[in-house]
Formats: sequence, C-alpha cells, structure tokens
Amino acid sequence: MDLGDSASSITFICALAMVVGVLGVIIPLVPGVILCWTATVVWAIFGDVESAGRWAVVAIATFVAMLGLVAKYAWPGRNLKRSGVPNLTLLAGGALGLVGFFVIPIVGLPIGFILGVWLAEWRRMGDSKLAWPSTKSALKAAGLSMLIELSTALVIAGTWAVGLAAT
Repeated sequence: MDLGDSASSITFICALAMVVGVLGVIIPLVPGVILCWTATVVWAIFGDVESAGRWAVVAIATFVAMLGLVAKYAWPGRNLKRSGVPNLTLLAGGALGLVGFFVIPIVGLPIGFILGVWLAEWRRMGDSKLAWPSTKSALKAAGLSMLIELSTALVIAGTWAVGLAAT
C-alpha cells in the first residue's frame, strides 16, 4: 500500500477510524458508531473510485447506524421500565459515573454508575437490600445497550470492509 497515493491514505485513515470506533464502544467517551459511520461517508466521498457501490455501502451503514441507535435506547429502556427503575435513578448513576471517571480514570465510570444507581435506589426504597435488584436491572440494561452499540459498530465496519473489497 502506497500511502503517498491519496486513495490509499483515505482507505488507511478510514480503516484506522473503524478500529478506533469499534474500540470506542468499549472505551468510554469515544462515539464508536458515529465514528464508524463517518469513516464510511469519508471513504465514499474521498475514495479513488466514484461508484454507486460506495453509496450503497453508505446507505446500508446509515440504516444500520439509525437502527442501532434506536435499539440502543429503546430496548434497554423498555426493560428498565418493566423492572421499575425510574429515570432519576439512571441520571444519578450517570452523574456519579461521570464524577468517578475523573476521580478514578477509566474504571471510575462503571464504579460510579453502579454506586450512583445503588445510592439513588437505596434513598428511594429506604432499604439497601431492596436497592440491589434495581441496580442489577440497571447494569443489565447498560450492558445490553453496550452490546447493541458494539454490534452496530461491527456491522458498519464489516459492511465497509465488504464494500472496500467489492469496489
């Protein structure tokens, strides 16, 4: 691969963005799906060959990204409503998770989220033992959301790789 060639450089940069995007789902504060989708659009616009195939890849990536973003919030949210966890509890978990991220870099985010949800539920229910099932439900929802986002980023990256090979 000659990186002096602009098409090769664009392809390399987009591949790197795809890897960072997929890893960005796991590493907090990196917009993984958006980064993968943006890399696909950049590849279609600035790539060497103008073809309808590239725009078909962008269309598929856009559809997958939109579907993933809707599912990321709707599916776990529905599960949380069924288990009775209020939005204020999730807000408390998110706020303490953000504080935790800066107090204990990287691992502070999940620790703060868990602690924030548990403390909010303990305050709401008045019993620390009753707060734990709600905390587990919130953790399952967060895990499901992350799994949906990871799957979305991987499908976008895979679609781009197939499109790269085909065009």
